[in-house]
Amino acid sequence: MISTKQHWKIAVLDMYEHVPNEGMRCIREILNSYAAQHGLDMVFHEYEVRVEQQLPDLSYDIYISTGGPGSPLDSEGSEWEARYFKLMEDIRQWNDTAADKKQVLLICHSFQLMCRHLKLGNVCRRRSPAFGVFPVHKTDAGEGEQVFGELPDPYFIVDSRNWQVIELDQQQMDATGAKVLALEKERPHVPLERATMAIRFSDYCIGTQFHPEADATGMRMYLMQQEKKNQVITNYGAEKYYSMLEQLSDPDKIMLTHDEFIPAFLDNAIFKQSVSGNNMEV
Repeated sequence: MISTKQHWKIAVLDMYEHVPNEGMRCIREILNSYAAQHGLDMVFHEYEVRVEQQLPDLSYDIYISTGGPGSPLDSEGSEWEARYFKLMEDIRQWNDTAADKKQVLLICHSFQLMCRHLKLGNVCRRRSPAFGVFPVHKTDAGEGEQVFGELPDPYFIVDSRNWQVIELDQQQMDATGAKVLALEKERPHVPLERATMAIRFSDYCIGTQFHPEADATGMRMYLMQQEKKNQVITNYGAEKYYSMLEQLSDPDKIMLTHDEFIPAFLDNAIFKQSVSGNNMEV
């Protein structure tokens, strides 16, 4: 594929609140690799949203909003959150009228915030934390989702969260045009609703409850830290710990999701739009 537009600007909205993480490293590496692979002049700038209240303007082509620590409920009413949602609304209004659409990817914490903001469902604490490598199942809408095109059903993801989105308001989903793309693993023995793991909020905005940027290298380094190893074994057991390490070596699990998901999102944002001459909806 060849893009008729060579210069692309990407804004990375850092939601990690200065907490050390692997997410930002993974996103940087994916963007650099993608630009080199496709011969694009791609620049990306990082904005620390929650502490420094940095936010980009509307000069960017693509916006990637990251995961982050803490409760997606506690920031309600905060100044940074109001400014963040103002940006998301400005992007939506731009896409309603402009030919050159701006694509948005919302990851984990950002996904939860948007679900709460749009009142799509119940954003709540899980009964117990989700942690590990798990299968995610596509819905009917997910089967037709271009960003999922190279992923099987189910595909595997890194899950690390205390919060979830459940009990969707279908009337509100219909009113906003949102569609569920994926659900968490089936648990026949657990009498609880399966959490929503991915939503297409609009033609130009997609979000995931999981971390599509996660790679085996970073996850392994994280798990090999003695403190983290002890923590996982204490909370989940040794069998779970060593099973996770083993699954990290499987090229058909999280590495496949890492290699395919965000690059497919970028393909959708860059090649479809540039080939159409910026006149066709993506």
